[in-house]
Order: sequence, then structure tokens, then C-alpha cells
Amino acid sequence: MKEFDKISIQEMSKEDMLMIIEALEYTGNNTKIEDYINLKNSILKELSSLAESTEEEFLEYLNKSVAGQRAL
Repeated sequence: MKEFDKISIQEMSKEDMLMIIEALEYTGNNTKIEDYINLKNSILKELSSLAESTEEEFLEYLNKSVAGQRAL
């Protein structure tokens, strides 16, 4: 098996990404395991940097996009 240190996520839906972020936050808050919150923050920081936005703007964008998809 080929070993690697990093994984790239190129084709993940916004809904799936939002679900992962929310799940990490929920798990971190309910288990008090800081690693889950740190991972959520790290993912959010990277994605918002790629989108050239703040973390808050990026989360708002994901929430609006997902809400729009659910309305269809």
C-alpha cells in the first residue's frame, strides 16, 4: 500500500463539508475532546483561506448554499 501524509478533497459537496464541520464541533463540545474542535478549526481555516474569505463568511456561505439546495 502506498503511504501518504496528506489527503486532498477536490470533489466534496458543500453539504458534506458542512456536515463534517458541524459533526466535529458537536463531537468536540459533547465529549470535551479538544482535538475535534482543533480539527474543525484547521479545516475551516484552510477552506476560508482558499476562498479568500474569513472563517465566518465561509461558514455563512456553506449554510446559505446548503439551505438553498434543501429548498429545491
